[in-house]
Amino acid sequence: MMLGELIEKEAIDISQIIHADQNHTEELRDKLNAAQRLGNEFKSKADITFNTKEGPRTVSTTVWSVTADYLQLKSGIHIPLNSLLDIEF
Repeated sequence: MMLGELIEKEAIDISQIIHADQNHTEELRDKLNAAQRLGNEFKSKADITFNTKEGPRTVSTTVWSVTADYLQLKSGIHIPLNSLLDIEF
C-alpha cells in the first residue's frame, strides 16, 4: 500500500529527504534485498515510500543497489535507509 504522494524518480529532491520517525531499516532488510534482486535480475520496479519535509513520497522504480546506509536508484540517486517507510513490489 502506497503511503505517500506518487512522484517520478527525477522529481526526488534529496535535500528534502528527512529521517523517518522510526528507523525501519532492519524490518525492511529482506524487502530491500529482494527489491535489489528484482531490479538487477528482472528489471522489475518496486514502490519505495520515504519521508520528506513535505510528507511521505512514493516512487516506483528499479533498485540498483543497497548499501549499509543508502538505497541507490538509477541516475545516482541515493535515498537514506533511515528515511524509508515502506517498500512494495
